[in-house]
Amino acid sequence: MKKLLNLLGLILILSSCTQTKNTNMFDIFSPDEQVHASFFLTAKGRPAYKLSFKGKTIIDTSYLGFKLKEGDFPSVGMTVENHETSQVNETWEMPWGEKRNVINHYHELIINLKESQPPQRKMNLIFRVYNDGIGFRYEFPEQENFTKAIIMEEKTQFNLVGDPLVWWQPGDWDIYEHLYNTSRFSEIDALSKRDHADLAQTHIPENAVNTPVTMKTNDKIYLSFHEANLTDYSGMTLKVDTAGLSMESCLVGSERSGFKVKRSLPFKTPWRTIQIAETAGGLIESDLIVNLNEPNRLGDISWFTPMKYAGIWWEMHLGKSTWAYEGGKHGATTEHAKELIDFASENNIGGLLVEGWNTGWEHWIGFEEREGVFDFVTPYPDYNLEEVVRYGREKGVELIMHHETSAAPRTYEQQLDTAFSLMQKLGIHSVKTGYVGKIIPKGEYHHGQWMVNHYRKVLETAASYKIAVNAHEPIKATGIRRTLPNAISREGLRGQEFNAWAKDGGNPPEHLSIIAFTRMLAGPIDFTPGIFDIKFKEWKEMNQVNTTLAQQLALYVVIYSPIQMAADLIENYRGNPAFRFIRDVGVDWEQSLVLNGEPGDYVTIAREEKNTGNWFVGGISDENARDMVINFDFLPDGITFEASIYKDGANAHWDKNPLAISIDSRHIKKGDELNVWLAPGGGFAISLLATGGSE
Repeated sequence: MKKLLNLLGLILILSSCTQTKNTNMFDIFSPDEQVHASFFLTAKGRPAYKLSFKGKTIIDTSYLGFKLKEGDFPSVGMTVENHETSQVNETWEMPWGEKRNVINHYHELIINLKESQPPQRKMNLIFRVYNDGIGFRYEFPEQENFTKAIIMEEKTQFNLVGDPLVWWQPGDWDIYEHLYNTSRFSEIDALSKRDHADLAQTHIPENAVNTPVTMKTNDKIYLSFHEANLTDYSGMTLKVDTAGLSMESCLVGSERSGFKVKRSLPFKTPWRTIQIAETAGGLIESDLIVNLNEPNRLGDISWFTPMKYAGIWWEMHLGKSTWAYEGGKHGATTEHAKELIDFASENNIGGLLVEGWNTGWEHWIGFEEREGVFDFVTPYPDYNLEEVVRYGREKGVELIMHHETSAAPRTYEQQLDTAFSLMQKLGIHSVKTGYVGKIIPKGEYHHGQWMVNHYRKVLETAASYKIAVNAHEPIKATGIRRTLPNAISREGLRGQEFNAWAKDGGNPPEHLSIIAFTRMLAGPIDFTPGIFDIKFKEWKEMNQVNTTLAQQLALYVVIYSPIQMAADLIENYRGNPAFRFIRDVGVDWEQSLVLNGEPGDYVTIAREEKNTGNWFVGGISDENARDMVINFDFLPDGITFEASIYKDGANAHWDKNPLAISIDSRHIKKGDELNVWLAPGGGFAISLLATGGSE
């Protein structure tokens, strides 16, 4: 039987990858044979590829290569020296995540290329084709006449077919905090976003877009372009040719070094990825990005527990308190931390984030010279770190450390071991890092190779101390959480805090219905949901959250993270029956299903909590009201669930009546249906607790 299975596997590999009569052309198919990639050399020996889905071309002839310091590579015609094919079909387990088990099934083609003329440099191209898309990367093998690559630009092309609808964000070298735009590809204009009142460190040198960038073709195929396993390389933006309907990789640079990437051979680039789906929800359910990363290197990480957390944070954005000690409004006091610990302990909230605890906040922003501002171990006089940790442990609440670097990574690196040693001594297992401001040294950017390596150094050092990292002002998520699962979450988007202080009115109602199909495809998001005081007139009359209360509940299910903040002031939660959903909702999932969705309009996601059998459903809408029918066919047979349904009240509206909410209880089982009305900017959240007994 084993020999027969091996023979069948060999036949499958051969059928999924074929070489045409042209010895310079190769075809490779996905396991279900719906995704088809073609690699070939042109008559002049230039490497190129095409991509189709269900027989329809989605990426037309697109060229591959680099501009190195000494010139284009390949500079002369390439030849195929060899090629090999293989397949992998395995299932691996996430220690935490949107699901427990991930299927990793792909067909691989490796093509060995060599320049036909001196210096006859070599390069390999690796294609992996999945049912949900494709990843490909360059490999620079070890060779005598080519030992170092100084990359001035990568020239990977993506030539589109037609003029798709695109959900895009400007290709900024420093931030991912722009609002998303919706337009036809031919109408993308990132350069118009260079000046933004609330984004001081904006740097957009080209008409380019950040990734993930999501599209809907005229044939109603959904595509998302991104990268996986960004390691010792610059982040990739995609330069847009609106007339030619084409994109080309445009790496984040460095004005200090003058190049984009510098690597010694051998090395591999990050994967260039294209996720493909027939429904928008298929993009969210795709595992392509994590599958293109190496397996878990850390082994057992049971020292990190997915959790909800409270914090001394939102009150600072409202102006109720301050990060800085001076001025008499300091938020991070021992007394206040204990008050929040008591609240967390009483309400199934396992963590407490305290910002503004360490000295230096008086001088951290607005100063050109920010080196040495923070030391990450010295608390202000009114904050007893050891006592807060002790009290939290007594109450079953873990402290989350906060390290704001003020975008001075050299200072942080010098103190990493000292800071993490203190955390290890105190039994603190997670940290939120921050990088607000322009990077020091001048000429480096948040998303360039130098900073990519810094973020990785922090992550790897933290792992050695059994510390998980939630990075703000980060490098983009590219699936490294599979390899280093202490990378638990990150910001990397225009977050909740913009609602408290942005001069442009905050995040519009459509914002998160776009985020679910763009930024969330990259990985977990620390968005900080759960604001109940939508208008916060006591603190900032000119600002508000542009959602209903019901949508704030839905975000705990829709926007994924293994850590979820109950972000509002605790006085806004006390006595509010809607808070029960935050108490009940899970954060670690057995499986996740997208029930419906359209980018920029609406999305509904159902998730089964790991180890309990409980299910939670969340749905959100943009500025438009809509009716939905939720079918519970996804529930297991034979179990009746006790459902609590939190939905917009009859007259709810994100601006006119955001707090109107209806809370209902009933029993629900497999096959039942529920009609739900979503208000403008609204949503709904359902808890399905498996305590109702059997049928």
